[in-house]
Amino acid sequence: MFVSDRFPSDRAHGWKFIAFGPDGKLYVPVGAPCNICEPDPDKYATINRINPDGSGFEVVARGLRNTVGFDWDPRTHDLWFTNNGRDNLGDDVPPDTLNHVTKPGENFGYPYCHAGDIPDPEFGAKRACREFAPPAAKLGPHVASLGMRFYTGTQFPPEYRNQVFIAEHGSWNRSHKIGYRVTVVRLDSSGKVLSYQPFAEGWLQGESAWGRPADVLVAPDGSLLVSDDTAGAVYRIRYRG
Repeated sequence: MFVSDRFPSDRAHGWKFIAFGPDGKLYVPVGAPCNICEPDPDKYATINRINPDGSGFEVVARGLRNTVGFDWDPRTHDLWFTNNGRDNLGDDVPPDTLNHVTKPGENFGYPYCHAGDIPDPEFGAKRACREFAPPAAKLGPHVASLGMRFYTGTQFPPEYRNQVFIAEHGSWNRSHKIGYRVTVVRLDSSGKVLSYQPFAEGWLQGESAWGRPADVLVAPDGSLLVSDDTAGAVYRIRYRG
């Protein structure tokens, strides 16, 4: 069934992760059509939502270079998403980020500011970082954070409940590779980030990667499914006590 033709078809950052939110609306991201540029802010670098019939288009978040993973806090129904930082500023700048939308239309800074406090060398003079929403957490630089999910199962120990799992696809342009793993961001009951830690590793052996996690999903039995688009596999992680 045809729903909407209003989204651009650029190949750069054109892969879209879509999902229905707790409000019944379909959420559709549109990445920037470049590494760094100043695109139309109503067309690119956004997360949008529409009604199931394609009506009611609304921009939910702006100023994000590229997101291919988002989920809703099961306690508050707030939207959280990963964002890939720009390239060509060095091995360690800027970090990828985990972001929390607190009001519709919130702006997270791209292309003027990265990760909340790093002015872009080309566009940063136009707008100050203080004008934008800061990230909830800074992740590794160039780890290519993709799919993320809140853990809503009961198979893992209780301390994992309502915590965020992130699939890190892995860097392609660092002197030494990082990422290629699943991480967990721990939150307190109010949604404040407490820590960011590795959860599952091993896909990267030295500078050689045999797999690249792309997404995570909580299975009905509470185990964690991890897709790997390099090995062409789906792994299941279970807790055995």
